[in-house]
Amino acid sequence: MTMIAVLGNGRVGGSLALAFARAGHDVTVADRSPGSAADAVRAAQIVVNATPGAGSLERLVALREELRGKILVDVSNATVDGPDGLPVGLLYPRSSLAEQLQEALPGTHVVKTLNTMLYTVMTAPAALSQTPTAFLSGTDPDAKQVVRGLLADLGWQQEWVTDLGGIVTARAAEAAILFVPHVIRADGFAPFAVSITR
Repeated sequence: MTMIAVLGNGRVGGSLALAFARAGHDVTVADRSPGSAADAVRAAQIVVNATPGAGSLERLVALREELRGKILVDVSNATVDGPDGLPVGLLYPRSSLAEQLQEALPGTHVVKTLNTMLYTVMTAPAALSQTPTAFLSGTDPDAKQVVRGLLADLGWQQEWVTDLGGIVTARAAEAAILFVPHVIRADGFAPFAVSITR
């Protein structure tokens, strides 16, 4: 059993928290108040960032000391949104949210994953008609191995997980968000994921 703090209690955070709890982990979901987040992070071994990406950097930098030495699983996308609320651009076009977090939190092991799919697929990958892919980006191999284990707890088979390499590769995974508004306009909010087939 691992102690996991999920930051963000929306659809993404709520779904992940429930799935991790069902897998036997000790899960705390922090609300938006700074005190709640700090207490949750301090007690956790692994922290999941499911907060809206545009404000994630500021929120997490405020928790620098609490995050020191911990694994931070970043599933958010930092976007510039259009009038309909769907992304029209990237907040960090020459970088990525994950890179910004790793630079600002050098004592934390940031791992990017699960941001290239509709949130329902994160916890039910086998529900799709074709095999989805979950990508991993991060500097620390041991941290990525731990996150692989968490993905397995969510139903991800190991052959569905692709390690892209260092944290700089997160900018490629985060750029996939630009597909989302077009996919949704074409097909609605049906579950989907980026998939690498060979």
